[in-house]
Amino acid sequence: MADEWRDRLLALRAELESIAGTGDESAAVVELDQSKVGRLSRMDAIQVQAMAKASSQRREAALKNITAALKRIDDDDFGFCRSCDEPINPKRLEFDPTVTLCIDCASKAEISDELR
Repeated sequence: MADEWRDRLLALRAELESIAGTGDESAAVVELDQSKVGRLSRMDAIQVQAMAKASSQRREAALKNITAALKRIDDDDFGFCRSCDEPINPKRLEFDPTVTLCIDCASKAEISDELR
């Protein structure tokens, strides 16, 4: 079963890495020379740039989570809650194989974050 999870995580990583190259152009610095680009076009370019940067940050976070999940597979810790050490529901792992908390501990963590 660990090999299936590893294959799935490696496929996710490959997909994210292939997408990474396509967003680089959108994140390029926006020129402020009005003779080349109009004000509205610059505003659109700045918005596209911000969205590309946010997407890149989410992609980097996902890649880190995938690397951590692969390490948990190697350490035989994959599929166990890092808080209570109980098995994580396989359906939860199917939805996101990088999760580190069971649903109960994730709910408790979310509630404690809301109370802050």
